[in-house]
Parts: sequence; C-alpha cells; structure tokens
Amino acid sequence: MLTGSVVMAKDPLADAGLHFDDLNKLRVLEPEVAQKTTELKEECKEFVDRIGQFQKIVGGLIELVDELAKEAETEKMKAIGARNLLKSVAKQRESQQQQLQALIAEKKMQLERYRIEYEALSKVEAEQNEFIDQFILQK
Repeated sequence: MLTGSVVMAKDPLADAGLHFDDLNKLRVLEPEVAQKTTELKEECKEFVDRIGQFQKIVGGLIELVDELAKEAETEKMKAIGARNLLKSVAKQRESQQQQLQALIAEKKMQLERYRIEYEALSKVEAEQNEFIDQFILQK
C-alpha cells in the first residue's frame, strides 16, 4: 500500500562517503564541499600572492627610508663640518683682529716716539741754525 508519499531510495555510495562529480568521476568529498575547498584554495593563493606583493612593497619602502636616512646623516655630518669650519674661521679672524690691534698699538707707540724724536731733532736743528747764524754774523 502506497499512500502518496514518495520513499527516497538511499544512495549506498553517499552513505559510504563517495560521490560523483560533474564529470562523473568518483570523489570522496561532496561536490559542494569540493567546490568550496577549491574556491578557498584559490582565495588563499590570491591572499598569499597579495601578502607577497605587500611584503615586496614594504621592503622597497624600508629600503628607500634607509637610503633617505643615510643621505640625511651624510648631510647632517656635512652641516656639522661646515659649522665647525665656520667656528674655526671666526676664531681665526678674532685672533687675527687681536694681532692687528696689537700691531696698530705698537705702531702708534713707535709713531709717538718718532714724533718726540723729530721734535727734539727739530729743536736741535733750530739751535744749531741759530748758532751758525750767530757765528756767521760774528765774523
């Protein structure tokens, strides 16, 4: 007696965990599970490829930053060298200025000695000229 209900026949292969795919090949996984597994595998591969690209980009960025840091350090050292040279030149000029001021003071003192000597010699010359004039007039 069949009453209108359809009795589904059990698939003995499915019960054993075996299934047929679209190409009628015997598989251990259900077709849906196999498809999702393949999709997940492809997504994982794509993810790994993207991570690899990201690592490559980050590596390039790190390399660029290192290069810029080296250039910045080189420029910093040049700036420090230039600053030290400038300080050295400033000290050298200050020393040279002090030497020149000392030389000016020495020359002023020498000029004053020469002026005094000139005045004394001028006085002696005037006295001698007066003596000569008187000697000539006495004759």
